[in-house]
Amino acid sequence: MKSIACFSSSVRAACQHTSACFPLNRAPLLCTHLDRRSNVDTTVEHLRATPLRSFHSTHVNTAVVQQVSAAPSSTSVPSPWKRGDEPTVQQLGRRVPKGAARPAPHLPPHSPCANPQSNAAARVNMQALFEGDGIPELCSRLANLPSNDRAEGLATLLEACVEFDLSADSPLVLRLMNECLQLLSHRDLGVAQLCHLGEVSYSLEGHKSAALTEVLDSVGVAVEENVATPGEAVRVYSLLAQCYDPSSPRQMFMLSTLNRHTQRMVHWLKATQVSMILQSLLKLQHRQAITLVLRLCHRASQVFQAFSDEEVIKVLSALMIFGQHDVKLLAAMEKDLPERLGKCDPELLSTVMEYCMQMRCRSEPIFEAVAENFVCQAEQHSTLQIAKQIVAMGRLNYLPQCSSQMFKKLESILSTRFSQFQPRSLIEVLHACIHLERFPLNYMSKIFSPFFLQKLQAQKEILDKNTLGQLTQLHLATSLECTHYWGPRLPYSLHVKKFSSEDWAFETPVESLFYRRIKGPLILLLGGKLYSSRILTPSGYTVDVEICLDENGYILPPSRWDNVHRRLALCLDGQNRFCSNTRHLLGKEATKRRHLCRMGYEVVQIPYFDFERMRTRKEQVKYLHNKIFPTIFKFSHQSQ
Repeated sequence: MKSIACFSSSVRAACQHTSACFPLNRAPLLCTHLDRRSNVDTTVEHLRATPLRSFHSTHVNTAVVQQVSAAPSSTSVPSPWKRGDEPTVQQLGRRVPKGAARPAPHLPPHSPCANPQSNAAARVNMQALFEGDGIPELCSRLANLPSNDRAEGLATLLEACVEFDLSADSPLVLRLMNECLQLLSHRDLGVAQLCHLGEVSYSLEGHKSAALTEVLDSVGVAVEENVATPGEAVRVYSLLAQCYDPSSPRQMFMLSTLNRHTQRMVHWLKATQVSMILQSLLKLQHRQAITLVLRLCHRASQVFQAFSDEEVIKVLSALMIFGQHDVKLLAAMEKDLPERLGKCDPELLSTVMEYCMQMRCRSEPIFEAVAENFVCQAEQHSTLQIAKQIVAMGRLNYLPQCSSQMFKKLESILSTRFSQFQPRSLIEVLHACIHLERFPLNYMSKIFSPFFLQKLQAQKEILDKNTLGQLTQLHLATSLECTHYWGPRLPYSLHVKKFSSEDWAFETPVESLFYRRIKGPLILLLGGKLYSSRILTPSGYTVDVEICLDENGYILPPSRWDNVHRRLALCLDGQNRFCSNTRHLLGKEATKRRHLCRMGYEVVQIPYFDFERMRTRKEQVKYLHNKIFPTIFKFSHQSQ
């Protein structure tokens, strides 16, 4: 029984976190043949219902094993801990290093071992186990157990093979895989046990595994019959995320059926299950399940308080990639996050701000909490985390109440950690500041210096159109709004000729439908098409509708625009120019209006939410008259 003792020690870490019905202590290893509780009995009990878990490689000293094998007989000792308790190192019979108070935390799933010598020793012990008569006896005892318990035992043994890097064609693995195939042929296993076997089979043999094929067939039947519980559905998603083959019609059909089944029971999902399903869908790159993602997003709003910080990061990251947002989720975030954000991981802060920025959610309670945290603990944040927080506030045009302290802290960080910022992050931070009318002139002179610009040009992947647009807008801010700035300027060769782009980074194009709705009333008001639309200015901005006046305040037709005295810029502000949950303009739109005013335009804003209240053509003409002609009359009065 020496080999059994070696093997039990090798897989001990795999079983140390299992349920208490499979206790591990040192006493069973000390039993002799006189005791009815043999080592094989103990090993079988340990393997009956072991879930898929990570485990350490455990090096067993040969001398110690010999002493254990030759130890005098003793009586079987019952388990000293209750169900649910985690066994300690002392209870597991492992030697505790001097001065160590607690065992090391378990590794995440499928983590490689850190000690190759332990791997080699354990591999030798396992080989010795399978070369002797221990494995036939162990398999025969597993055969007497219920199917689900037998499956868990076999899966745990296969996990040990994966952990110790045994090949799929080794005798150990082949023997166990044959046992699995015989068990799977009965078609009486639970979904959780099937998924457990499928995961370890895929880890050993990949897509070609016969056991995996049997598992997927059985799981597919269970999914089609809608018998999977929420916990089992999570296991199926995890299995598919590991071994999904998009070229397989069978797996595609199973995934679609599983999505529909999960939609029906989404209100039963716990917070952890919501997070795990979203992560699995992300790994599957399954963007067609939008209905399921929306329902998961809604469910996340209901269980948001139960999420851990790590789960919040995972959920929000997944929703950002899927591009989905729920109003109730924002309400749940505003209710729960302000208290968390005071002393949380900086990564949670930056993820929340990145999510709000991408979804255009301007949340005062969240942003105030983030700003207060930034003032108190910004030194503990990485440069990328700092950039995400400041950029989100700038692009959503939010100036917190503690803005003076926040920008003082930012200036201090830029002074002490300037060289730590990546060039792209640094430019984005400074660019976000001008949206909030905060002009970091001390650092503009650095980014406009020949040395910094040459460094950018050397890194061609950084110096893209967006980066050049940000530098150009920073240059305009210094020229139009900071007339006292006399530092270096951006060379004209690096200026962008227009800010309009496919990703709407600097200005949002006018919505065609909104323009068509305004076009008719505007022509009636002006007595003809006495305007031009979508005019590109010399600075690169696009004006939605431009109206020109002569020196007496009369409207000029486009054919007589050679001698223009005044210009009006009508901003037809559709829904995409505002934050999604408020009527605040985005930072880029606010900056564009300020610059147009500095360039000599009289800006007239026509927001969609005001114009949509005008139901009749007469009301629309009157509304435009009240918005445009007071400005014209002001010009006429000034000219007189």
